Amino acid sequence: MRRPAEIFRGLPRWYRWLTGVAAAIAVVLVISAFFLDEPLRRLVERQMNERLKGYTARVHKLNFHPIGFSLDLYDVVLVQNANPDPPVMRIERLNANVQWTALVRARLVADFEIVKPTLYINRNHLEAEEKDDVPVSEHGWQDALQAIYPLKINDFNLRDGDVTYVESGQTRPMRLSNVQAEARDIRNVRSDPGDYPSPLHVEATVFDRGKLIVDGHADFLAEPYAGVKGRVDITDIDLDYFGPVLRRSNVVVTRGTFSGKGLVEYAPKFKKVDLDELRVDGLHAEYLYQKAKAAVAKEAVKTTAKAAKEVSNDPGVVLHAREVKMTDAQVGFVNKEATPNYRVFLANTNFTIENFSNQKSEGLGHARLTGRFMGSGATLIEAVMRAENNGPDFTLNAKIENTDLRALNDLLRAHAKIDVASGVFFVYSEIAVKNGRVQGYVKPLFKDLDVYDKAQDEDKPLGKKLKEKAADAVAKVFKNRKRDEVATIAKVEGPLENPKANTWEVIVNVVRNAFFKAILPGFEREVRTGRG
Repeated sequence: MRRPAEIFRGLPRWYRWLTGVAAAIAVVLVISAFFLDEPLRRLVERQMNERLKGYTARVHKLNFHPIGFSLDLYDVVLVQNANPDPPVMRIERLNANVQWTALVRARLVADFEIVKPTLYINRNHLEAEEKDDVPVSEHGWQDALQAIYPLKINDFNLRDGDVTYVESGQTRPMRLSNVQAEARDIRNVRSDPGDYPSPLHVEATVFDRGKLIVDGHADFLAEPYAGVKGRVDITDIDLDYFGPVLRRSNVVVTRGTFSGKGLVEYAPKFKKVDLDELRVDGLHAEYLYQKAKAAVAKEAVKTTAKAAKEVSNDPGVVLHAREVKMTDAQVGFVNKEATPNYRVFLANTNFTIENFSNQKSEGLGHARLTGRFMGSGATLIEAVMRAENNGPDFTLNAKIENTDLRALNDLLRAHAKIDVASGVFFVYSEIAVKNGRVQGYVKPLFKDLDVYDKAQDEDKPLGKKLKEKAADAVAKVFKNRKRDEVATIAKVEGPLENPKANTWEVIVNVVRNAFFKAILPGFEREVRTGRG
């Protein structure tokens, strides 16, 4: 067998000479690249920072590969100038090179690959952004990325990414891990120009066990920002991770998972969310009323209501869900300002909305809720909703039957200054809201009412005992002797307190007013006088 040296000597002289020159040039290029690495690193870092606003980038190492004309950047760090510690982002390695397949189509573009990027955001970072006059979209992210390499990015790969958000005082950070993303044909060199020409695929693990998958297309050249359209599938997202964020609105979430799937389109001139299903399972949530925090929560509601009003019937914003479902939930209201504190809740709650939309052309939305008020009262609420035009537009029928009144004693002590030894509570209501006005009725009914109980009231002051005993005697004299019931009815009609509120805010206010302006006064009236 001939040796390689013998084979090489057997080649034509011109071929040996050309090969030698090529090898010498390659050696020179490799040696030159070694000396070019540091000047190029400084140049790339400077160009990135010239384009960034409010942030600073550092590149710890750069390798230039003259054969293939590619760059490798190592340990790229991005810090927010207002809060430099900890850094907002770290990238283990970033590779940029010529996309040689595009040269066949006479296009000179680049491939980018980012390996193990770690994005870390905390509350301080967000507060600094809120104070910054420069919008987030104008901080120069894309320009800084493009400054790394002289060719325009056409294919983009992200491998093993990690995104973490930490709320102040939060022990469990909100985290997306194992993030994989691919975007192809960003410069549209392989297809005719059109809507969303670039294939896009994203996968991630959400909060340890949840999953996120996005499959669709994008228009990365859209102005002023890229447009995306695709199928989104989210499964098993633990809601308690959002607890520290929701606490700012006085909402406490301790359990529950969230899933959803459907089509999402987000572009400069059009936004659409068309969900096949949105599902919440096993939710445990409560609203804590505290005066000190009520103003903050009220402002959050006002902001939400304003946003809902702006998108109602907006042809550029389409929101639609074929089915929204909540199963086996427990939701409550806790009044920390009353004496004593009390809690009102709905257990074993199942809630379904069908054909929910912000567009009137989509027709009527239907909602149905079942549960156990205070753990005992069989509850059924049904509503028909229309997309808002001149304010909220809906009808609501509700009934609660066989609620054990003893479960409401803390509330009765706080607002009526009495409690009950036994009794059953019912309520029936029909409400319609349209054109800024509400009309309907609330009919509470009390059965087997017994206010005074010697054993229960043994430790109470004498004056309070006498008051409750007298109330009990009056109730027994005036109750319906055939059915052992007392009842009243209250009309609910007039202009809305806030005609600019959204549908859900109005429903909450109607329920609140019905309880404190109709049901509770009805209870007090029936106990003291026995008359409707």
